[in-house]
Amino acid sequence: MRRMARGLALSAVASSVVMAGGYKIPEQSLNSVALSAAYVAHTTGADTAYYNPANMAFMEDKQYVEGALTLATLPPNEYRLIPPYSGESKRENILIPNFHYVANAIGDFRWGVSLTAPGGLTKRWDSPYQKASAEEFTLKIIELSPSFSYKVTDNFSVGGGIRFIYSEGVVKSSARDLSPLGPVRDMEGDTFEFGYNLAMTYKPTEDIILAATYRSKIDLGEEGSAILSGYNPVLGQMVSYDGDADVSIPLPAALNLSIAKTWNKTFTLEFNYERTYWSAYDTLDFNYKGALDPVLAATFDTPISKNWNDTNTYRIGATMLFDKFTLMMGFAIDETPVPEETISFELPDSDAKIVSLGFRYQQTAQLSWGAAFLYTSKDPITLDQDPNRYDLVLQNGGSFNGGGAYLTTVGMAYEF
Repeated sequence: MRRMARGLALSAVASSVVMAGGYKIPEQSLNSVALSAAYVAHTTGADTAYYNPANMAFMEDKQYVEGALTLATLPPNEYRLIPPYSGESKRENILIPNFHYVANAIGDFRWGVSLTAPGGLTKRWDSPYQKASAEEFTLKIIELSPSFSYKVTDNFSVGGGIRFIYSEGVVKSSARDLSPLGPVRDMEGDTFEFGYNLAMTYKPTEDIILAATYRSKIDLGEEGSAILSGYNPVLGQMVSYDGDADVSIPLPAALNLSIAKTWNKTFTLEFNYERTYWSAYDTLDFNYKGALDPVLAATFDTPISKNWNDTNTYRIGATMLFDKFTLMMGFAIDETPVPEETISFELPDSDAKIVSLGFRYQQTAQLSWGAAFLYTSKDPITLDQDPNRYDLVLQNGGSFNGGGAYLTTVGMAYEF
């Protein structure tokens, strides 16, 4: 039976899996992993179709295809208070594929297409007090994005495309380890939505590139069904719900401004500023199509304030050419959108620092392959007591440590 997930909204769909602030995964190719996603102005391969479609206008007139596979390893999050409230989430290992293609030019027009997984969340807890609200929260997102470019002049181009997004999620929570009459939920749901992206590139000189991209906000109307159960002390019996449910959550808009400078055609430095409009996520509110028992309504149907903040991310990447080898490295500072007063076990997010390194080897004139590694380090979180927090355990404060992510990527590209 399909069931609706309360956690779908918590991670909505916007870097995981949590690779970046919130639930975004900006690293969607070998080069982007190696450069900590400082990869908007100086894009060189088939993944240009995803990161800056306007740049397709300046690529050589041939076809480009590439694919990569990323193993995302998510270390446990540790929550510390006093026994028995402390706990640790599970370590996660997740495979994330991506595919990109750019076609030949048609006059001043060009088209491409990408298949990516631009966001998601996986968090599972075994400890009783964490299982009561977040035994499992899993969100998967797949995006198919056809795009085009148009060369306006020899040094200016524009581009854009359509975003086809499919997402599905699972949430489980159980307080039965704390009480045999504790509330339980088991839910799944999915949605199919549309959005768009825009891009432009300007080359004031041969060795400087200025670029801007924008991805639209997409409201994800997750639909599915829910199974809920709990104990009603007035009736003196267990009560339950088994029916349809839905919720809407935002995949936020994002603006990228980037500049790249190349020296001697062998060394390129790129700086990227990203603004993500997470403030669109202000409330988590589920709708149930059938009538709920008052106990279930109080437990599962109360709107939850999120009040997320817009965030800034600063990225820098360096690319060095050595005959058949290309060496890449990157660094980023990434803000969390989650305010301390609404933090939860589903997503104990914090500010992050990101470092990365990778290479590409030109095997033949047409074929290249390579590998990259990225590490995301999350800042520790210390919470003061706050009786207004939604989670009863987190009202007592405590601290979060660990988390973050390790990405290991292998990829191959072909030009013909």
